[in-house]
Amino acid sequence: MASHRKSRPAGTRVAGIRTPALATAALTSVALLSQTANASPSTDDKPSLEEVEKKVDDLYRQAESATEKYNSAKDKTTKQRKRVDTLLDDVAKRTQKLNEAREELGRNAAAQYRTGAAAPDTATFLLADNPQDYFDQTQLMDRMTGRQKESVDDYFTQQSETMEKRREATQSLDTLTDSQNDLKSAKATVQQKLSDARELLSKLTAEEKARLAAIEKRKQEEAARKAAELARQQAEAERQREEAAAAAQQQESTQPPADSGTSDSSSSSDSSYATKAEKTLAFARSQIGKPYVWGATGPDSYDCSGLTQAAWKAAGVDIPRVTYDQVNAGTTVPLSSAQPGDLVFFYDDVTHVGIYIGNGMMIHAPKPGAYVREESIYYDGESSIHSVVRPA
Repeated sequence: MASHRKSRPAGTRVAGIRTPALATAALTSVALLSQTANASPSTDDKPSLEEVEKKVDDLYRQAESATEKYNSAKDKTTKQRKRVDTLLDDVAKRTQKLNEAREELGRNAAAQYRTGAAAPDTATFLLADNPQDYFDQTQLMDRMTGRQKESVDDYFTQQSETMEKRREATQSLDTLTDSQNDLKSAKATVQQKLSDARELLSKLTAEEKARLAAIEKRKQEEAARKAAELARQQAEAERQREEAAAAAQQQESTQPPADSGTSDSSSSSDSSYATKAEKTLAFARSQIGKPYVWGATGPDSYDCSGLTQAAWKAAGVDIPRVTYDQVNAGTTVPLSSAQPGDLVFFYDDVTHVGIYIGNGMMIHAPKPGAYVREESIYYDGESSIHSVVRPA
């Protein structure tokens, strides 16, 4: 499931939130249920299968949240480092100009000493560590030549701009340090959550894993049934739209021609999106079988939002890195109107995303231990679906 979580983002919610799904393909054999909800408590200190299952699911969800924070911190750190480098370069250039302005003042003072054209106060002013302070005290500006005044003005301008850029660079360096600390913290959290989950899974018996594999299979069958149901609903809606369009076209043929600009524009927009979506899906399908790795953006592995970002980039569309930004990078549409290429988001905190391919199915990078694959959008139940967004 992927990398992402933050405070609740804006976005239209399609359904509510539910308990996260069982742990994944390679780890799906992890989920357990040997006892009913009313089973008697264990006679020893070992947690029940239900407790282990819930704990593993919670750990994977928490790892997703930490992964999203990691992705966000990494993205912020990269941008901040570029800003710091740019500012430092600017400070260096401005410092050089400041030195040149200072040297010009010195040349003016030296020339006046040689010619005897300057009063002692004027030379002192030109060579002072802070000419502005001296000027404020003695009001000597009216005793300078035009060139001298220009040199002083240039010096003051360069000095002010350089000091401001130095302050900006210092602040950016502080921000960069904070971002790097956030990055380290998020990375440590992800690693700890995944380690805890693996430890719990390692304690399951072969029988428990077999039971959970059977439960996971039943869940997949139910998800496939729901996907087929959505496919039938969408097919029926499409049939009705085509009939309505045909009826409207027939009616128009018996009436005087009308302005069809709006219709043509809409048709062109739909065609453009379909073309981009086709490229997006072609890329996504070519990644099937590659492993989920938290924080990965390809080309050998992906987390969920890394895959969706890379897929849409292949179609020439740039979308943000993380899910809670991606959910706002387009137009929200009803689930019943989902088209191939749309992004399907999951959970109330928007911590997972997949690419809709039609017929209730999607391509996504599920979670640690799993691989990019096609799967029903109901893989974790209908209530896990947050929203559907059309990026372009």
